[in-house]
Amino acid sequence: MRRTYFGVVIFLGILAALHAWIGTQLLPALTGEAVWIAVGATVLVVSVLLMPAAMFAPILKRRGMAEAPADRLAWAGMLAMGAFSSALLLTILRAIGLAAAPLFSLSDIHLRELDELTAWLVLALTAAATVVGFLNARRTASVVEVSVPIANLPRQLEGFTIVQISDIHVGPTIKRPYLQAIVDKVNALQPDVVAITGDLVDGSVRQLASHTAPLAEIRARHGAYFVTGNHEYYSNAHEWIDEVRRLGVTVLMNEHVVLRHEGAGLVLAGVTDYTAHQFDPAHRSDPHAAIANAPAGSPRILLAHQPRTAIAAAEAGFDLQLSGHTHGGQFFPWNFFVPLQQPYVAGLKRLHKLWIYVSRGTGYWGPPKRLLAPSEITRVKLVSG
Repeated sequence: MRRTYFGVVIFLGILAALHAWIGTQLLPALTGEAVWIAVGATVLVVSVLLMPAAMFAPILKRRGMAEAPADRLAWAGMLAMGAFSSALLLTILRAIGLAAAPLFSLSDIHLRELDELTAWLVLALTAAATVVGFLNARRTASVVEVSVPIANLPRQLEGFTIVQISDIHVGPTIKRPYLQAIVDKVNALQPDVVAITGDLVDGSVRQLASHTAPLAEIRARHGAYFVTGNHEYYSNAHEWIDEVRRLGVTVLMNEHVVLRHEGAGLVLAGVTDYTAHQFDPAHRSDPHAAIANAPAGSPRILLAHQPRTAIAAAEAGFDLQLSGHTHGGQFFPWNFFVPLQQPYVAGLKRLHKLWIYVSRGTGYWGPPKRLLAPSEITRVKLVSG
């Protein structure tokens, strides 16, 4: 408990220091009037308070806070987090640019004008990024078509379609209407299989069961299948596994099913999240166990939330792995940090004989913001390789 408290204090201190730095960089350049500087400082202080409040909103809800005010608090804090992220990046770039400006022999008057102009530019671009990112995040994901060549694909499986949705994160800012629109769009594609590759929720079954109910309406020729993501384990994975099964979706826990399609067999396997063993040792992710005793000669497809499962999946002999987790970075510049943890960020990749497709996600996490990483509903089509 003491260590957690200390960590929170350190986090708040860093957050406050970064906000203060943004203020000292921008406010004097924007105005010389004390009243407007005070207004700007107040906005920064509110942002510092809102961001951790949003992170604690689920805890407040569990301790009796009504859902509506807790969700409004989460909304405000997440919007502030998204705006702060853009403001910090742009302020850093501005500081670098101003530091280099004297190299161009500008006069003092021009340097002062540049100082003011770039401060306003930071505000304008932060506002634009926040609004555009919000609109991108809140729209229903577009359909992305992906053809994957499979060696020795049976003729009957040519054109077999798997519609993948991933990382929806039903929670404080994503509710039933958002998920309903996704389910309706998935059903319109008339898939052979629907694959849900983890991070469906951020919250307990008690809080979110009414909002995940549309999953029961998913329709596919061979059914819908789900594997756990890390966020299920933050939200009591055992309860969510039972709830997803109650909704009629098959949960694959280091196991496989054999689908018969026009007389040909296809092995569809799923593993628990890469980090599941940290929450329950019995849930350790195991691609080899997932494919054990599967019939030879049939295409082998693995659902695995995190792309870094690919190494073990390739060793186990899978042809294709469908993953999510990365959100494609969700918004710039986080796409540059994802490779520090994951071998693949987005799109179709190859590891030896294994194809890996990484979805950018169908929802979003945290700030309702997507820039240069659009959400997607992926229709994967198997073709002869």
